[in-house]
Parts: sequence; structure tokens; C-alpha cells
Amino acid sequence: MSERIVAVIPARYASSRFPGKPLAMISGKPMIQWVYERARKAQSIDRLLVATDDERIAAVVRGFAGEVVMTPGNLNSGSDRVALVVRDQQADLVINIQGDEPLIEPQAIDAVADALRSAPDCSMATLVRRIMDPADLDSGNAAYVVMDSQQRALYFSRAVIPVVRDERDRKRWIFQTPIYDQIGIYAYRRDFLLRFTQLPPSPLEQAEKLEQLRALENGYRIKLAIVDFKPICVDLPEHIQLVENKLGEMQNREN
Repeated sequence: MSERIVAVIPARYASSRFPGKPLAMISGKPMIQWVYERARKAQSIDRLLVATDDERIAAVVRGFAGEVVMTPGNLNSGSDRVALVVRDQQADLVINIQGDEPLIEPQAIDAVADALRSAPDCSMATLVRRIMDPADLDSGNAAYVVMDSQQRALYFSRAVIPVVRDERDRKRWIFQTPIYDQIGIYAYRRDFLLRFTQLPPSPLEQAEKLEQLRALENGYRIKLAIVDFKPICVDLPEHIQLVENKLGEMQNREN
């Protein structure tokens, strides 16, 4: 019997840097609609939901015939919002899709689902990409990761890891010693997600501000899948133009 997969897009209206971000217009459509419509193209998911604490977002989602679930506004993280939604859902695996990646690749959703399905010893999975451009190092917001020989996460950090002490030339460094950063999409086993969100924040999580470290500190394994695309995350209003430029490039290629 195949595992049932429910995907959830957490969408909050409040944002210190970009209030109302899910409703920001991108080439004539609100961002949440771009995320939802692209996520629907993933072949692995059985049900797709938007989880929000704001009726304005919910109304927009209903307007484009999306499925939405209302959640409280005082939750600490997107994982908490997703966990609350799937408590009442029949699901084996749960995928947490970032609501600020309007050009998310449907193949990315399938890749993270396949990664977790292929690793019965792991409780969750995420995606990483190998950095090939030194300009992508030290971005400030990235999470870097090192892994074992089975592509299971050993550690995530805001600092660039691994540090190659005997190599001073960064261009040679990234080609000789692989450096990976994380792409913000997660797959969880449903039962694990419900346990995970009840665990207190861990010391390393609090230091690095990386929630996935709570899983590692509590002995859970995280499977990694390597992909070769770089997502565009909309963190600030000026990032909208980057997305629209990318959309234009995609449309030109299709034509």
C-alpha cells in the first residue's frame, strides 16, 4: 500500500520585514496562488492545504479554489502550524512547503518525498544543493549542512561548513571539498512531526536558529536529497522583481 502524503503551505500575514507577504502580487497573481498552483503539479502529494491565521489569506485561497485551514496566530513556527493541521488528517508523510517560494519546483516536492520514503531509518527529510559559486557563501540567511556517506545530516549551521583549514583559496575549496546549503522544504513522518513539535527548543537550535537541529539533538535522523536548482525566496518587497524577471525568462524559454 502506498503512503498517503499531505502537503501543507503555512502562510502568515504578519511579518516584521514584509507584512502581508502571501498576498503580494507577482505578475498579476498573489504569491500564495503561485506557490499553491506550482505545488499542485507535484506527482507525489495526495492533498494540498494552506494553513493560515488570517482571514484575508484564507479568502484569497478560497477564491482560486484552493483548500485552506484556519490556525491560531500564536504558534511559534511553520512546523507547529503544519503539525496542528495534520493532527486531523489521514496521512503517513507530511510535507512542509515554504509559502514564500513562488517558483518552487514541483520536482523538489517529489524529491523530498522520495528521499523520506527511501529511508525507513529517518524521521524527516530535506533538500540540499552543492554550492559551485563562491558568491553564494556567507549569504547571511543560508543554512549549511554536512552529511554522512548515506546522505544523512550530521549537522546544520549558519556558518560555512566544513572548514578546510589547509585551503585558503575559496574557489578551489568549493570545487575540491563539497559545500552544501539547505533548501527550505521538509518531509516528515506524521507521527514524528507530532512528537517533534512537543519537544522543547534545543540548545543548538537556539544558538543557530535552526529548528532541524532539535531533531538531531534528540537522536532523530534526517535524510538529505541533493538537487541542482537554486530557489528564489521572497523575504523583502524588492525580491518580487527578481521573481518576475525569472518568470519572464521561463516564459521566453517556453516560447
